[in-house]
Amino acid sequence: MDHWRIKLAWDGKGFLGWQRQPQGLTIQQAVEEALASVLGGQSVRVTASGRTDAGVHALCQIASFETDVPRSPKAICLGLNAGLPRQIVCLEAERAPPGFNARSWSFRKLYRYRILARRVRCPHRDGGVWHVRQPLDVAAMTQAARAIEGRHDFSSFRASGCSAAHPVRAIESARVLTVDDELHLEFVGNGFLRHQVRIMAGTLVHVGTGRIAAERLPDIIAAADRAAGGQTAPPHGLWLVWVESGDGPAYARKTP
Repeated sequence: MDHWRIKLAWDGKGFLGWQRQPQGLTIQQAVEEALASVLGGQSVRVTASGRTDAGVHALCQIASFETDVPRSPKAICLGLNAGLPRQIVCLEAERAPPGFNARSWSFRKLYRYRILARRVRCPHRDGGVWHVRQPLDVAAMTQAARAIEGRHDFSSFRASGCSAAHPVRAIESARVLTVDDELHLEFVGNGFLRHQVRIMAGTLVHVGTGRIAAERLPDIIAAADRAAGGQTAPPHGLWLVWVESGDGPAYARKTP
């Protein structure tokens, strides 16, 4: 069997997230159906480095599959792009080491949450940013974001129904950036709980509007209680920017 690593980008509008669902089109379904055409009708299961919610976008997601059908990297990439909906693109396809699995070999990701904080929305960015009509205190949000960094029990930022074995995650960096007229909340970590990034973003926006004091973030984390955190930000402002994978599951387990 050949193991493959593919890099995907997509506009999440109109898709029910990554994972196949009983009703409605998902990214996984679209990729697997296009890949079956490339592989002469063979059905394969494609595994991503992690699931994304409905409406969430990706600039570069890593996915993997295996097949015994011989194809070149060029044939995989071009064939996928010929069969995928226009909102999804295969950026690259390459053979991977034996046993490669995008989920278990992933050890580091960057998520970006985009906010447009002004009174009037931008029609060209609908579905790509969270439009917040109130002004935001960037200094307070930056102070609060520093408390998120490090290894913590993130139960206060964990949605119900999360299937993770435990709530401890390591956030390498949490930054608040001003990019033109947008605020970008960027989180680099070794993994994320269900809706964690969206809840962290919603909590930081509550800090920015004065509903939560920046000094309260350590207490919110220590509470290990979802009720202590802020709102869950809408999915359409969230972008998976990149994923790094190491030399196997053992390497992934070595990260904090």
